[in-house]
Amino acid sequence: MNIFRLAGDTTHLISVLILLLKIYATKSCSGISLKTQELYVMVFVARYLDLFTDFISLYNSVMKVVFITSSVAIVWYMRVHPLVRRSYDKDQDTFRHYFLVAASFALALIFHDKFTFKEVLWAFSIYLEAVAILPQLVLLQRSQNVDNLTGQYVFFLGAYRAFYILNWIYRYFTEKTYTRWIPWIAGIVQSALYADFFYYYFLSWKNNSKLQLPA
Repeated sequence: MNIFRLAGDTTHLISVLILLLKIYATKSCSGISLKTQELYVMVFVARYLDLFTDFISLYNSVMKVVFITSSVAIVWYMRVHPLVRRSYDKDQDTFRHYFLVAASFALALIFHDKFTFKEVLWAFSIYLEAVAILPQLVLLQRSQNVDNLTGQYVFFLGAYRAFYILNWIYRYFTEKTYTRWIPWIAGIVQSALYADFFYYYFLSWKNNSKLQLPA
């Protein structure tokens, strides 16, 4: 554990709390991609199957449970809650996310640390997380006007990835045997996907104006 890892976990948790607050307080999921949220459920379930077999620390176990349950809760709200699901814009959220699932699984079968069930699923979760934000970004571009809470949610998700890259750099220079090419490359791809959003987020902050993404 280091300060960058802790900051990454904290910003990730904040992003989830912001999204849950938006849905619970407003009874609306407007501007939120259900497909991205479903991808995150797959990411966390596939990555944290070791929750039942390997104990690392109480902190680690609690965070795994929090991310699995919160992602499932968000999908439940968007699919089942009678008020929230009415606000879901299905016509705009049309990204074919199953292609991302198929491509990520194919990559996991080819590029992995070990060819075991758990390691292939771990690699799958890394690849899928790298691109899981795509349906959300496409939805925001189509709707153009982004409400404050949705913008904050995506911002903190991006910040989480940025802190994790700093965490990897820190560990690379402080741990002699630390080399993890799969998360490194996937993390760089994921960060690149956020670049356009961060540019317009910074402009909106600088000009004190509403966040708008180009179509």
